[in-house]
Amino acid sequence: MIKVKKYQKLLGLAFVVSLSVVLFIFRDRFINLQGYGYAGLFLLSVLGNATIILPVPVVLTAFLGGGIFNPFLVGVVVSLGATIGELTGYFAGASGREVIDGKKFEKINLWMKKYGLWTIFALAAIPNPAFDLAGIVAGATKIPVYKYLVVVFAGKLVKFLAISYLGFSSTRVFDKIGS
Repeated sequence: MIKVKKYQKLLGLAFVVSLSVVLFIFRDRFINLQGYGYAGLFLLSVLGNATIILPVPVVLTAFLGGGIFNPFLVGVVVSLGATIGELTGYFAGASGREVIDGKKFEKINLWMKKYGLWTIFALAAIPNPAFDLAGIVAGATKIPVYKYLVVVFAGKLVKFLAISYLGFSSTRVFDKIGS
């Protein structure tokens, strides 16, 4: 029974890493999903946030989407997609704790011990690649998934609302310059 659990964890981790690599390699093809409106933005956001460590520019999705569609709805839709996508980091942490030791991991783990879920909120609210490690730490330390999802959504909502309204404002500035 213990061997089965050990292999399940390794298979889960291998799946998450493989998904990240595939999404990173084909990231240029996913940008075409924006043509599908809010559903496309949602899928781009899920896929872009499903990568671990490898950067996929979801911030650009929110910025451009905010300039084209309702910026409030863009912020909400992209935040929902990003939150779902961030589950890959959480599950990687839950399945592969022994593989993810390191200085950055320990630093975020210390922040989590000191500040709790506020660490996840802060890292979700600012554009940074360290959020993947926060998701891994959350999974490895067995933070309940529902708490993780609520806090990630709140942080991502702050970030993506700001970015989509920035995209909205920038298109208005260029419209005024052009007229």
